[in-house]
Amino acid sequence: MKPWGGRFTAASDPSAERFTASIGFDRRLWPHDIAGSIAWARALARAGLVTAGERDAMVRGLEAVRGELERGEFPFRAELEDIHMNIERRLAELIGPPAGKLHTGRSRNDQIALDERLYLRDVTVHLADGIREVQTALLDRAADSVDVPMPGYTHLQRAQPIVLAHHLLAYVFMLHRDRERFRDGAARADMLPLGAGALAGTAFPIDREALARDLGFAGVTWNSLDAVSDRDYVVEFLAAAAITGMHLSRLAADLTLWATAEFGFVEFSDAFATGSSIMPQKKNPDVAELTRGKSGRLYGNLVAVLTTMKGLPLAYNSDMQEDKEPFFDSVDTLGAILDVFPPMLRSLGFRVDRMRAAAGEDFSTATDLADYLVRKGLPFREAHEVVGRVVRHAIDHGLALEAVPVDDLRRFSPLIEADVREAITVEASLRARSVTGGTAPDSVRRTLDVARRLVAS
Repeated sequence: MKPWGGRFTAASDPSAERFTASIGFDRRLWPHDIAGSIAWARALARAGLVTAGERDAMVRGLEAVRGELERGEFPFRAELEDIHMNIERRLAELIGPPAGKLHTGRSRNDQIALDERLYLRDVTVHLADGIREVQTALLDRAADSVDVPMPGYTHLQRAQPIVLAHHLLAYVFMLHRDRERFRDGAARADMLPLGAGALAGTAFPIDREALARDLGFAGVTWNSLDAVSDRDYVVEFLAAAAITGMHLSRLAADLTLWATAEFGFVEFSDAFATGSSIMPQKKNPDVAELTRGKSGRLYGNLVAVLTTMKGLPLAYNSDMQEDKEPFFDSVDTLGAILDVFPPMLRSLGFRVDRMRAAAGEDFSTATDLADYLVRKGLPFREAHEVVGRVVRHAIDHGLALEAVPVDDLRRFSPLIEADVREAITVEASLRARSVTGGTAPDSVRRTLDVARRLVAS
């Protein structure tokens, strides 16, 4: 018999049972459902609604259920719909009548809100640790490449020289913001919804503050309608996961581009690449490519839950059951990416010779020539115009910028002198950008220290 079957005279259609059941996916919430039920049993005893003996029987029974679940021996039953009723029914089989008192003053509406918040708290810690591992791998590679020049790009065109460490550290700071987003979202979710009942609050004298302390929450929700209808914590988590996925996708895009023969800046380890079923010579960066692809799943999960929630009246609606599969899928998808990224990053073979050679090509120090003229007293806009004409002249004569004779350069501006040669080398360009956050090696070393402290925090 269904736990809600008293007012019904006909059995559920099997197709309706299959359609509405959530046990196929919400079973992963069992550790949190048991923790919440144990805390609720104690709250019922504090309120005088069950005896100490009944409380102890409930706790012992729930611990026995926990053991069955841990050992993979729990008898899941689809007709019981969800993890809550599966556990409650099993508890009744183990301890008898006292199990019937466990749901006093509680609804599955506040129960699932509790389970999800407890689950979110655990997975947020796990994912934050995973992000930190990726950051650490990036820091290690950056520490070895502070003096490795490479081209920086805008519009995917070579722009100005940077060092490889500077490029890698950009992702360390992106991922730091991601960790902050997960942390901030978890802090907002750190409010106990249990005791809100179905929508109006429990009718029994439950000490919700004591219950919050039992479960490690910072406080309790202040509005029962909001407590059971809120899924902001899921949306915020999915948004943080999507943004993290976007950052890792961009890093993957850089690496796959650099691995092409046209760039030749990096080679993937055989352990993180695959071959072709038809072309024997191929080495494909599949791990990085799949990371790009999986970011689409993370985006889709966020949009799915936002779309589900956007038109729902207060309070709980069964539509909200649709939050779990996207939630769980984002946890699994992002977790898989974070597991594979650190070893992949550590195994990359950077072609520093190719990077060094490319850093000075395609007039990458043209801005340095303009800066040279500015230091000689020419307004920047005029200097920009002068250097643009110099570049045009070099292109017409098939010359690199540093190969244009000084006498030719002086035709464009009498301010140019022999010392211009030292101003437009790659090394000079890098040294010049020594501001905080710049790409000068000394500046990057300072940034590395800052980044290490952030990652350790």
